[in-house]
Amino acid sequence: MTGATGSMCVVDSARVLLLREALAQSGWVDRTRSFANSLRRVPEAGQLLLVGTPDDEPWHLAAHLDDESRLSGLAQISPTLVRWAPPADAPPHLSVTMSRLEAATRGETVFVVAPDAPPESLLERVADARRTGATILSIDDGGDDMGSLSHDRIVVPTSADARLVVTSEMPIDLDIDAVSHLVSVAAGESLSSGSIRDRVARMLERLSGPPPRA
Repeated sequence: MTGATGSMCVVDSARVLLLREALAQSGWVDRTRSFANSLRRVPEAGQLLLVGTPDDEPWHLAAHLDDESRLSGLAQISPTLVRWAPPADAPPHLSVTMSRLEAATRGETVFVVAPDAPPESLLERVADARRTGATILSIDDGGDDMGSLSHDRIVVPTSADARLVVTSEMPIDLDIDAVSHLVSVAAGESLSSGSIRDRVARMLERLSGPPPRA
């Protein structure tokens, strides 16, 4: 992780700490923890495939899950970011194409993050992965198509009417980016990793430590 990315993750983790404290009396923290349990059930490293829509790739969530993986020692939550059209000069970890999703097998998990309606081409690939035995997880806007495909799902509606329904049950209105941050932090929680405060402190310590020797 680069210094710039590391600093960004520390700031985001600190914000999530404050957000979770604000949400303590709502259902969001428990729901994101429950969803994170599904992520931790991925059997092995390399078997979590994270994919978004063509207009909104979840690279930020991928970075946070990767960082949580290192901090917690849970290698299985470090995702493979599957991309629609990576540029030719992208580094290897950002060059994985949709063919990886098409090759998903039993035991692997496909994690879809879709703040807008997923295209038919994505739904077809996810349906194929499910038929081969892959587990399907999603954070999406509540469309019927993802609902019929997902084994576990968090709905974050984008329409005003739908958001009113959700906030009547859990009275703090969140967007899909905030929910994704809550999930990534919850995924890194374990008996050995300590509280989120402890993990933010460790990240700060690591970033502020002496530079490596030449």
